[in-house]
Amino acid sequence: MKVILKEGISQLGQRGDVIDVADGYARNYLFPKGLALSATLKNMKLLEREQKIEETHHLKKKEDAEEMVARLQKISLTIRKKAGEQDILFGAVTPAEIAEALKQEGLEIDRKKIIMEQAIKRLGVYSVKIKLFAEVMGDVKVWVVKE
Repeated sequence: MKVILKEGISQLGQRGDVIDVADGYARNYLFPKGLALSATLKNMKLLEREQKIEETHHLKKKEDAEEMVARLQKISLTIRKKAGEQDILFGAVTPAEIAEALKQEGLEIDRKKIIMEQAIKRLGVYSVKIKLFAEVMGDVKVWVVKE
C-alpha cells in the first residue's frame, strides 16, 4: 500500500515522502497514530499545498532574520561590569546579559541564539555571533567597560 508520511519516521522516510508499506502496518500502526495518509490524488494535492505554505513561511522567517542582521550591525552594546587588576572581570559576561542589553535596544532575541565561543572575562571590545535562523548569522559589537 502506498502512503504519504505526515512525520519523519526512522527506517521509513521523511515528512512528505510517498512510500510503499505492508497493508497491515499502514492500517494498524501508521493510520491510527496519524503518522501517514493513504496516497490518493486528493491527499497528494493537500500535501503539495501544505508544502507551499510551509515554504512561504520559511522564506518569510528568513527575510525577517536578514532584516534583523542589518539592524544588529548598526548596534553597539555597552555592558558595565566590575573588574579587578589587569582588567579581569569578577565573573563573566553571559548570553543572558547580552540578550538583556539587546532588549534595551528594542530587539527581542532569545539568549539561546547568542553564540559565545569563549566566556568574556576581560574588559574590551568583542564581536558576538547570533544565530537568527538556520542559515542566517549576525554579529553584534559588545563593549565591556569598567563599572
